Amino acid sequence: MAIFAMGWQKPDNVAGSSAPAIMVGLFVATGGLLVGYDTGTINGILAMKSFKDHFSTGYIDGNGQPGIYPKESALIVAMLSAGTAIGALLAAPLGDHYGRRRSLIGAIGIFVIGAILQVCAHNIDLLVAGRTVAGVGVGIVSVLVPLYQSEMAPKWIRGTLVCTYQLSITMGLLAAAVVNIFTYKLKTAAAYRVPIGLQLTWACVLALGLTVLPETPRYLIKRGDKNAAALSLSRLRRLDITHPALVEELAEIEANHQYEMALGPDSYKEILFGEPHLGRRTFTGCCLQMLQQLTGVNFIMYYGTTFFNNAGVGNPFKISLIMQVINTASTIPGLFVVESWGRRRLLMVGAIGMAICQLLIAAFATASGPNNLSAQNQVLITFVAIYIFFFAASWGPVVWVVTSEIYPLKVRAKSMSISTASNWFLNFGIAYGTPYMQTNSAASDENSIDLGSKVFFVWGAFCIVAVGFVWCMVYETSKISLEQIDEMYERVDHAWHSRRFEPSWSFQEMRDFGFSDSGIPPTQQQQQQQQQQQHQQQHLQQHQQQLPHQQVELQQPQSRTSNASTSQTDTGGSNNTGASQDDKLVASLGNIDLSY
Repeated sequence: MAIFAMGWQKPDNVAGSSAPAIMVGLFVATGGLLVGYDTGTINGILAMKSFKDHFSTGYIDGNGQPGIYPKESALIVAMLSAGTAIGALLAAPLGDHYGRRRSLIGAIGIFVIGAILQVCAHNIDLLVAGRTVAGVGVGIVSVLVPLYQSEMAPKWIRGTLVCTYQLSITMGLLAAAVVNIFTYKLKTAAAYRVPIGLQLTWACVLALGLTVLPETPRYLIKRGDKNAAALSLSRLRRLDITHPALVEELAEIEANHQYEMALGPDSYKEILFGEPHLGRRTFTGCCLQMLQQLTGVNFIMYYGTTFFNNAGVGNPFKISLIMQVINTASTIPGLFVVESWGRRRLLMVGAIGMAICQLLIAAFATASGPNNLSAQNQVLITFVAIYIFFFAASWGPVVWVVTSEIYPLKVRAKSMSISTASNWFLNFGIAYGTPYMQTNSAASDENSIDLGSKVFFVWGAFCIVAVGFVWCMVYETSKISLEQIDEMYERVDHAWHSRRFEPSWSFQEMRDFGFSDSGIPPTQQQQQQQQQQQHQQQHLQQHQQQLPHQQVELQQPQSRTSNASTSQTDTGGSNNTGASQDDKLVASLGNIDLSY
């Protein structure tokens, strides 16, 4: 336990307090409850007798009971994912224009409208419309929550905080399973309307809480509002706005953003062709999100109850509840080791564990054939539980961590929206296609097949692919700041060498001089561009240095004001004085880590 806890111990040389940032990050993470709960409720609702009775359009299942056509159940489940894909794409322009916090509040409002439509639904058309609208809100939340967390968290606990988003998703899934257990025996519409309506409660609480939280300092720097960024960072770090550590961190964030903008604009084209290696980073994020879906987790989360029922497992509702308990509890080990083990190792260990479990399930079912169903079910339940443990401790939370870290500030929202949308597009495909792969053969239509447990061959194969992809493409981003990740992508050629990376650049030097002491000197064209930007930046810095003293200067005698303005016309002298004062402040701090 002591070894695990090392990842959560604040370094002694970090100034200020991390408690405010941690509390804010934990509260925002509960946006994952909306994602998980909505997914979990539909899993149980589709298997409820009262739901089938009220929404059946004439389909009769293998037991001679009213049911839902495979194409209808596919549409009900998958349209949420279609909505989330649209919402994920909308998250970038909304988050960049209105801010991360206000966009989250708006997303929750959209989700509430969709939930109300679902509660009021009396036919499949209105239910599908409500799930699509709710999906748009969920999609925006799924991008902006990890984005908000990564931009405000100290680097020593950033990964753990982003992992709590996945923990909230699993808690939502668990809560939905518990509610379904209490309501599925009801014979009225309350059996499915109560689970759907309860999600409105936390949505309202989360929206109200967001109204008092600060905007992220990195977003405010991106918008050019340095004073508001300083106030936000002061609240999150519990440091005075003039504290040297806070001033230095803010200056490095600003310098990094200006250096990024010098390499290219913040456009959608830049996420594919920009530097340093933005195309590679976008490809990494999209593939990670798609592979997360192709591990087969949402096959269990969306249709687990129906699958266990078709497999002949007794009381599939209880089995699904047990799986959700395992899913939630297993996320906690990932929180402990994501910093100490690192992102790469945790992802590879998780993928190997999942592949072994899934291939064993499929192989045993194939070898046993239609006989010995009792033994098959025992193997199925046991190894699905172990598989969920590996997923929940690794690919569940860590994919969100990596995709929230690897992009530069100027295109972070755009790149995250594209990568998250790829997750939801695959989610849509799996959600829509699964009913056709798992329909009871006695009642299936001509377009359906019944793979049964053999479907785990497919998911296991993709887990093997995931191991190789992480080794070749995923850089280790633990224990370095978001700004230092840019440096890593410039200096480290291969992902498997990234664990040995030691940051050494100062982006303030990169901005002002075109290169840092340990950096690669720029080309002649880059030097000319940097010199032009340097002259513009010097003028801007002089203006900013005068702002904190304007109120004091107004109170001085007119003669002193005149002398002060005369002395400031000497640009070189003013810069040298400011630089020497900053050097004295930083030197007096001793061994203090100024990057978070």
